[in-house]
Amino acid sequence: MNRVLIGCVIATSAVLAGIGLAGTGWAADKAKATKPAAHAAAPAAPAAAPAAAPAAAGSQDNSKPPTDLVKATPKGKLKNPYQDTDADAVKAGQGVILSYGCSGCHGGGGGGGMCPPLTNDTWVYDGDDDTLFRLVTLGTDELQKNGYVRHGRENVVGPMPPMGTIIKTSDDLWKILAFVRSKYSGDPKYKFGTPESEKAPPSD
Repeated sequence: MNRVLIGCVIATSAVLAGIGLAGTGWAADKAKATKPAAHAAAPAAPAAAPAAAPAAAGSQDNSKPPTDLVKATPKGKLKNPYQDTDADAVKAGQGVILSYGCSGCHGGGGGGGMCPPLTNDTWVYDGDDDTLFRLVTLGTDELQKNGYVRHGRENVVGPMPPMGTIIKTSDDLWKILAFVRSKYSGDPKYKFGTPESEKAPPSD
């Protein structure tokens, strides 16, 4: 009976002190178990997690799903944080394309299949970051409902399905687009879409 009571005292003391039972010494004798420690060290406080860097005003949260980022960002304001000259981002983008099954329509290396290629010089709706991101996220039907029109034509024409609910994060999509842009083979003047100087003024 005494051993049961002593065991309860040990367990209760361990919980109140905030320490694990595994370190209290299950084989300690009765005298040591009942004698309070003279100068027991207070349990160390847990290390504080590093503070997150504050987001800059107007910055886009690329951890969001693409559909959420599109809804939260005014038209024309989406910007790819990755350059097509960033070898790591381009390589990652190629891997992401394969992981989401994009090759099933666009070919293994993005060179086309039953849908247009990703690796030529044609921007169907334009080649700026914002338009490409919305095209993949919303799909062609919804993009057209938002006022976008075709600029280029492909030999193979197929509707782009909305991938914004399939691609997990905007960061994944930006890497895909970095890969696509790295494969652009046309006039460098149009690598990033129609230059501002050549765009038609907005209609009233």
